[in-house]
Amino acid sequence: MGDTAETADAAGAADKKQDRTAAKLAKQIGAFAKKHGGAEGQLAHIGQAGTRIVLVGTDGGWGDLVAPTFATAQLAAEKAGLTLHEEFDGEFAARVRTGPYEWTRMAGIQLGGHEN
Repeated sequence: MGDTAETADAAGAADKKQDRTAAKLAKQIGAFAKKHGGAEGQLAHIGQAGTRIVLVGTDGGWGDLVAPTFATAQLAAEKAGLTLHEEFDGEFAARVRTGPYEWTRMAGIQLGGHEN
């Protein structure tokens, strides 16, 4: 009987931790959306590191957050009212604006550009 109570307590603690983490991520998503005139997102598994929440603002600004699990990422997106896309497809990706930093960081190093 004691094992069942301990398991329930551990599950309850895990749920509370997930809720706290999701609430923190939702707050960050909300701040991003406020700064960029709104936002939409996409969730991407990144292995043991968790799930990446890719954010694209209405103004083309972008960023990302990492949640420890896919379920936490989904909960955070739900709490923030974030519209999610199934894929980071051409239409969604075309909204992203990149600047000189991104070009030198993403392509410049491979093409012989300056390192940042």
